[in-house]
Amino acid sequence: MKENVTFRLELARGFLDEARQDLSLRRWRATVSHAQLAVENALKALIGVFLPVPKTHDPARILLELVARQQIPSRWGNEVQHVAEMGQPLGPQLHVQTDYGDEFGGRLPWELFGEEEAREALTTAENILDRIEQLVQEVTDDD
Repeated sequence: MKENVTFRLELARGFLDEARQDLSLRRWRATVSHAQLAVENALKALIGVFLPVPKTHDPARILLELVARQQIPSRWGNEVQHVAEMGQPLGPQLHVQTDYGDEFGGRLPWELFGEEEAREALTTAENILDRIEQLVQEVTDDD
């Protein structure tokens, strides 16, 4: 497996572990933040299977563009599109909110996220990482 793909998957797993720890400690904002970073790195790992990973905080958009341009082999296109769409809610806008809050509304990051948002973000991240690990294995086994 490509070195960058392995590195990104390890990053994603590490952030997912931190999200789980944060949830157990009732740190909702931190749970969402780490889940978002897990998804970002998992999606970048998937990009790395097909081509060099560009500098981006929006890998879901990149993957969707690659699918639309048919730069992903057709047998993987639907699944890649699916995980990219799953990852969109945990994209760069959420990243900004977990770090800076709602500057225009005057709400701090800790005010934006509660237990429900934290659990949803963690579940989404777990599902995405699980599917991407399977996809990466399938695609690299085909090489």
